[in-house]
This record gives sequence, C-alpha cells and structure tokens, in this order.
Amino acid sequence: MRDGNSTAAGGPSTGHRADESGTAPHTVPQDAGEPGSVHVIRTEDRTRIVLSGEVDADLGADLAQAGDDAEAAGLPIDIDAHHVTFMDSSGVAFLARMAQRTEHRIRLINVPPTVQFLLEITRIGELLDVVEDPQA
Repeated sequence: MRDGNSTAAGGPSTGHRADESGTAPHTVPQDAGEPGSVHVIRTEDRTRIVLSGEVDADLGADLAQAGDDAEAAGLPIDIDAHHVTFMDSSGVAFLARMAQRTEHRIRLINVPPTVQFLLEITRIGELLDVVEDPQA
C-alpha cells in the first residue's frame, strides 16, 4: 500500500517524508492479520523502506515499486521490519533481490523473531546487515 506522499522512481521522496532533521516519523504498528504495507522514506544520506503487517504475495507489486524507488535514489538502504507480523517467500525474495541489486549493503533493522527465523533458515541474513539500533 502506498500513500498520497508516494511517488514513482525519479520523483520526489516517497512514503512518509522525514522532517528537516532527517528524523523518520513514528510508525504505528498494525494488528496481526492486517494487510501489509510498505513505505519509502528518503533523507539526505539514507533511504528507509518500512514494512508492516503481513508481507506476502498481496504486497508484491508494492514491494517491487518501493525497491525501484529506493534503488533509484542511489543511497544506502535500511529496511525496517519492526512491525512485520508475517512474512512469506515474497518478502524473503524481496530482501534477497534488494541485497543483490544495490551497490550498498542493505541494513535490515528492528527484526522481529519471525523474520529472524526466516533469515536464518534461508541464509538470506548473510546478504544483509541485521541491526537492532540503526543509530549504533
């Protein structure tokens, strides 16, 4: 799901825009069973893709567009998975695709246990930097 602040690749920033200080806005978690969403937030030095809810095949087109938007910025990318309640192979494939297509190493931040499990069994976690605190 993309909101009214979202734009296509090459346009202005997408998703919820960070303020002038570069601080990303607070994201409200979704309840389990809620449809997934993806938002792209661009700051001066990084792009953040925020995933929430159920990251599954229904979100495939939005994941592809978010990935294209983030990649077009040419900045290092963080993928925030804090509010992910479920992830299937579509989400895992998105993470792998992003890790292989971008010139910078992807940081996956705030990873819930269900996503951490998928990273371990698929070994996709080896392609990403998994961090709890992006400020560290």
